[in-house]
Amino acid sequence: MKVTVLGCGGSAGVPHIGGPDGRGDWGACDASEKRNRRTRSSIVLHGDDGRRILVDCSPDLRLQLIDNGIASVDAVIFTHSHADHILGLDDVRMLNRIIDRPMPVRGDAHTLAELERRFDYAFLPWRPPGFVRPVLEPEPVRPGESIHLAGMDLLLFEQDHGFGATLGVRLGRFAYCTDVVDLGDAAWESLSGVDTWMVDCFQREPHRTHAWLDLVVEWAAKLRVKRTILTHMGNDMDWGWMMRNLPLGFEPAFDGMEIIIPE
Repeated sequence: MKVTVLGCGGSAGVPHIGGPDGRGDWGACDASEKRNRRTRSSIVLHGDDGRRILVDCSPDLRLQLIDNGIASVDAVIFTHSHADHILGLDDVRMLNRIIDRPMPVRGDAHTLAELERRFDYAFLPWRPPGFVRPVLEPEPVRPGESIHLAGMDLLLFEQDHGFGATLGVRLGRFAYCTDVVDLGDAAWESLSGVDTWMVDCFQREPHRTHAWLDLVVEWAAKLRVKRTILTHMGNDMDWGWMMRNLPLGFEPAFDGMEIIIPE
C-alpha cells in the first residue's frame, strides 16, 4: 500500500495570494524551491488491489489528480467540513463518470450534515444515465470506528481542531492527522504502534487551531514513531530551513510525494 500527497499546504496554500508583485506572498519560504509551492491538503490511499480512497476534496482537486496521474478514486473520506477540505467536491462529478456509479463517502454526522447543507444537489438520488452533478452515497461514521472501505481496513478517530473536531485516519502502520491542535486519550490509543505519521504542522510558533513544530516534536517522542512527515504547512515553513533544522526522523511533505506504507 502507498499514499500520494496531493497537497500539503494550509488553507491559503503557499504562496498566499498577494505579494509585492502580485505573484504570491511566500513569507519565509524560498520561491525558487519548487517544494515550497503547496496546494491545499489532501491525500490518496492506494490499496494493494489498485483501489483508491481520496481523503478530502481540496479546492485544488482537479489539478492535483491530473498532476499525479490519478484518473479515478473509489471512495472519499472527509476529515471535516472546513472550506479548504471540501470545496473541490464538484469535481467528484467527473470521478462519478469514470467509475459510473455514485461515490461512497464517509465522514462524521456533523460533517455530512454540513456537506448536505452546502452541496444539497450532490445528495439527491442518482437518476441514470450519466452524471450532470456529483452524486454521493454518504454513510456517517463515529470516531473510534473501524471501517472497511474500497478494500482497505481503516480506523477513524477524533481530534481536537480548536473550534471543533476532525477525523484522524489510520491505515495499517500509517496515520494521517491533519487539522489538529490536541489529541485525547482515545486518539493516542488509536495511534499506538504507528510507524509513519503524517501530521499537521502549520508553523513554527504556537497556533490556536493547528499543531506547531515544537508540539509535533513532543507528540512524536511520546508516540515513539519512526518517521514523522509534516503537512498542512503555511508560508512560515521553508523547505530548506526544515531540511537543515528538523530532528532526525522528521521530514516535510511536498505535493506529489509518495509514501510506501510498511507492512
